[in-house]
Amino acid sequence: MSAVLARLAELDLELPGPPASGGNYLPFRVVGNLVFLPGVISSWNGKLTHAGKVGGGLSVEQGYSAARICALNLLANLQAAVGDLDRVKQVVVVNGYVNCVPDFSASPKVINGASDLLVAVFGDAGRHVRAAIGVNGLPLGAAVEVQMTVEIH
Repeated sequence: MSAVLARLAELDLELPGPPASGGNYLPFRVVGNLVFLPGVISSWNGKLTHAGKVGGGLSVEQGYSAARICALNLLANLQAAVGDLDRVKQVVVVNGYVNCVPDFSASPKVINGASDLLVAVFGDAGRHVRAAIGVNGLPLGAAVEVQMTVEIH
């Protein structure tokens, strides 16, 4: 078992199946030693887990959980792209989008769900630059969408 999969097990986490593309785009693009991963929503094996607006019907804590699920989906796509998550050299950038009510200012706290998970799994290699943006809507009414770029060995 890879060290990353062992770390996920220690954290009592598992990866879902890689999410299917929701349109005419790729689930990943490898360019040299960079892997570009498209935005994924908070779904688990094709079933939406968190729908609605954070700051409205959903709490910041529920948004945080949705962002964690997004990060696990990204790791599932990353594993499909590179075969072994131990090839990750560093997470470079994470962009997070929060479906929220107007004037919601806690998008960074929500996207911390993804960021905290990546640091827990990869340690310092999981630290990244990031954007956390509040939006008026996301595909299927999802609460959160996250995309990521990773450097591999």
